[in-house]
Amino acid sequence: VQLVESGGGSVQAGESLRVSCAGTGYTPSAKCVTWFRQKSENEREGVAAIWTRGGYTYYDSSVKDRFTISEDLNRDTVYLQMNSLKSEDTAMYYCAAGPPSIDCLSLGWSRENAYSIWGQGTQVTVS
Repeated sequence: VQLVESGGGSVQAGESLRVSCAGTGYTPSAKCVTWFRQKSENEREGVAAIWTRGGYTYYDSSVKDRFTISEDLNRDTVYLQMNSLKSEDTAMYYCAAGPPSIDCLSLGWSRENAYSIWGQGTQVTVS
């Protein structure tokens, strides 16, 4: 199983960007997929998560009402739509997939060590 992120780039403050996380190989239909971000040497922080069975979503307070996580089950792809971007959103964005059939709340979705499957990351720069 591999995760591949795409869609990062450089934008001005206030603009929007959408990043994608595509799964390849065997990907269970029921899993928690989470977007993390890492700023410089800081730890990765959980930004948003989605439970792919039912589409339940969860957000960190810093991005709630600005970011939207969604899924396309046919493409096994999870998106993060980022609106009203701020300079403090600048980071490397990673997606991660949790173990099959463990929902996001049970997993503790924002815990980095809850995930063993990670993408390579995509850079988002807001100036």
